[in-house]
Amino acid sequence: MCVAVPALVRSIEGELATVELGGINQQVSLRLTPEVKVGDYVIVHTGYAINVLDQEEAEETLRLFEQMANAAEEGR
Repeated sequence: MCVAVPALVRSIEGELATVELGGINQQVSLRLTPEVKVGDYVIVHTGYAINVLDQEEAEETLRLFEQMANAAEEGR
C-alpha cells in the first residue's frame, strides 16, 4: 500500500520545494505541480508533489492521520 501525505510548502527554489511533513523538512520535486506557491499544501508521493490541496482539506487529513496514530499507540 502506498500513502501520499499532505505537506506544507516552506520554500521553493527552481523545481524543488522544501516541505514540512510532521515536523520534518524534506525536498520534493515540483515538476508535476509547477503552480505551487509557498504556503500551499501539497500531496507528496515518492518525492514528488502530485497535487495541491486547499488548507482545510489538508488540515483535516493531517488530523485523521494523528487520530489513527494515537489509536494505534493506545492499542499497544
